[in-house]
Amino acid sequence: MRVFFSAGEPSGDHHAAVLVQELRARDSSVECVGLGGPRMAAAGCLLVADLTQLAVMWFLRVILSIHRFVDLARRAERSFLDARPDVCVLVDFPGFHWWLAWRAKRHGIPVVFYCPPQIWAWASWRIGKMRRLVDHVLSPLPFEHDWFIAQGMTSTLVGHPFFDELGGATAGPTCRLEGGGYDKPLVLLLPGSRSQEISGNLTSILRAAARVRSLVPEARFVVAALHERHADGIRAVIAKDPSASRLDIRVVAGQARELMDVATVAIAVSGSVSLELLAARVPTVIVYRIGGLAYVGQSFLRRVRFITLVNLLACRDPIGPIRPVLLPPWSVPPADPEAVFPEYLAVQDPAERAAGQVVEWLCNPVAIGRARARVAAVAARVAHPGSAAQAAQAVLAIASGAAPAGAVSRWRCAA
Repeated sequence: MRVFFSAGEPSGDHHAAVLVQELRARDSSVECVGLGGPRMAAAGCLLVADLTQLAVMWFLRVILSIHRFVDLARRAERSFLDARPDVCVLVDFPGFHWWLAWRAKRHGIPVVFYCPPQIWAWASWRIGKMRRLVDHVLSPLPFEHDWFIAQGMTSTLVGHPFFDELGGATAGPTCRLEGGGYDKPLVLLLPGSRSQEISGNLTSILRAAARVRSLVPEARFVVAALHERHADGIRAVIAKDPSASRLDIRVVAGQARELMDVATVAIAVSGSVSLELLAARVPTVIVYRIGGLAYVGQSFLRRVRFITLVNLLACRDPIGPIRPVLLPPWSVPPADPEAVFPEYLAVQDPAERAAGQVVEWLCNPVAIGRARARVAAVAARVAHPGSAAQAAQAVLAIASGAAPAGAVSRWRCAA
């Protein structure tokens, strides 16, 4: 049996790697090939190319890289022709994966989306394309599973792979002991996994840290970077910022999960890292700065109440249109009180708002106790491992021409 994988971002590379390991554990004869990154390669997937090097955001960046995406799509299709896979498994990264799904479908290869694109949040009009190009969705989130079924897709609810990957994580003694100081309140700073996220949000996060230190002098700060290249860039920004350089902020690469185990609270850029923070039960403030035009545009496109997955999992009706705006706000409004992780999608600098929430948690035992209880309640409901095992079972069934256990479609429900 041959399974073709494609994952275009570091998180997708990680999710796909765990799934590759699970498939090979169930059937050692399974051959895994595809586009991905170093984690997939380490798990035993033969890479046609490293797609994670092209993890980009925003329209202009995609246009500038389009020739490279076209070349990768052609190389993937050549792999289909040289040795036809039994199933093609795509992990997030929708723009490129529409092209790849089309090529797989025209060669009669079943297409499965694991961690599918969040079109329910931003681009519900793409559901027609998804129905044409994707045979089966392996949904990580309960409300997402229900939405895909309602839109006529066949979906299996498998849970989120982050909770599989967190199962073996333990607190790292290096993070606890290196340099000392972790007996005091530790504020974990997570500026994102993409370079443009870091450049857009790091300054605000550092300003928030400086404000927290001015009100809570014993607080300590550490930035968790994805890898050393990002860590070096972050250190350079801190060195050029007089207020940040006085905070003695440590920058640690590749140890975010270990740091979560020792953090008191966190300030993070919106993204799937919120699920890691949920599993670690860390009260967190979410920030994400965008331009004024982008703010107006997203208000017309967005179909979810919150931008943070944890908040969507916690609320009763997560999917539904929000009120469009014609002009961005001139100040940062307060966070929605129903948000488990207070979030600030902002044009103006959210540092003051973020710092205020962190200071309240650090100085008010009742407030931080309430926050921890809310986080723990959501985690107890959704933060369970088993995603890769269920996804592997489904992929093997589809590759052999059978229907996966637990698969549901709207048509089956109507019957």
